[in-house]
Amino acid sequence: MKLQILDGEIVIDESSIAESAAEIRAQVREYERGDRRRFDLDVIVPDGLTGDVMAAMMAIPYGETRTYGDLAADLGTSPVAVGQACGRNPVPIVVPCHRVVGSDGALTGYSAADGVATKRRLLELEARASGGPVQTRLPTT
Repeated sequence: MKLQILDGEIVIDESSIAESAAEIRAQVREYERGDRRRFDLDVIVPDGLTGDVMAAMMAIPYGETRTYGDLAADLGTSPVAVGQACGRNPVPIVVPCHRVVGSDGALTGYSAADGVATKRRLLELEARASGGPVQTRLPTT
């Protein structure tokens, strides 16, 4: 399913979520308005490293970030492997891969349309809604 959010488009594999497309859309709209900080959706997490990385991403609090290296250290793998697993995340936003940043806080790839620009907008939304600073360096380019 394609979802328009914050002037961008994100594709979510609805077969990876137990709830209906209507419920997914409703919760994403609540998130976009700043009314939802956590999704109440049953995500089907795959086995293996991708599933482990997805579980670690779901544990990152709203409005905060972690580095690929942070997750790699927690999971006993490499930052590159974590980045590859993030890229395989079938449910961006619901499993917040936008909260994973480079070791220097720089924004790196994001699978949604407009890539890093969408990632930046999501992090800025969370910072505004949580009343805190953006937890990463946001490049202007």
